[in-house]
Amino acid sequence: MNIREIAGHCFINAPFDFLRNHLEEALEMGIQPEIGLEGNTLYDISTREFSRVARRLHDNGIACTLHAPYYELSVGAIDRHIREVSRKKISLAFELLEIFKPESIVCHLGFEENKHGYKEEEWFHYNLEAWQQLVKQAERNNTPVMLENTYETSPEQHKKILAAIDSPYARFCLDTGHLMAFARDKWQNWLPEMEPWLGQLHLHDNHGLRDDHLPMGKGKFDFKGFFAWLRKNEASPLITLEPHRKSDLEESLLALDHYYIQPDKTI
Repeated sequence: MNIREIAGHCFINAPFDFLRNHLEEALEMGIQPEIGLEGNTLYDISTREFSRVARRLHDNGIACTLHAPYYELSVGAIDRHIREVSRKKISLAFELLEIFKPESIVCHLGFEENKHGYKEEEWFHYNLEAWQQLVKQAERNNTPVMLENTYETSPEQHKKILAAIDSPYARFCLDTGHLMAFARDKWQNWLPEMEPWLGQLHLHDNHGLRDDHLPMGKGKFDFKGFFAWLRKNEASPLITLEPHRKSDLEESLLALDHYYIQPDKTI
């Protein structure tokens, strides 16, 4: 299987500025982007430019997903001003659903035990309020919202939020690198708990010390066992590869072929 064929089985993380500057190359390779909307992108880029890129993807039969901003944001903040600014910025990302018609929009739940554990009930109340509104907005565009794990050390908060939202458009995105680097936990403690909501995977590797975004197999994550569990349980989530260096793209795609697409192939 060649690189273009492998790319058709997944999405590749691509900040919007990077994507629009390398759009023709991405189209030629058949890359389906997970479009990152971090930083000032949502403030500085015009609707016309977003529409231009979306049209080029659609005209070439290329699907995409979106990744909402999350740096320094807290939609469940106890401070109402921080809460309002955070929700407004993330809402700008949801306004792009109609333009890009993505397969999903990925968002970070953002629970940190060392900060939010002291006022967990308030944190949960404001987060539930925010995600209920955002999921309703996504429903109107037939787009599932994938709540991704970051600094959470257990699946408890994701389960609690998703059960309370109780919508087929509210799903879970398991990030393998974050699980290793931040939760320092085994996937066996997450997948069975989150399987009812599992909708997407973010795949990258590390050695359990920091979020290195290495290609699969270059760190310590048990991808062989992980994918065996998915096959056994007939789970078929969306897949996003997250190489943070252009030089790692081909290696990440070949790793996906080895671990997931053709696991029985001799390499």
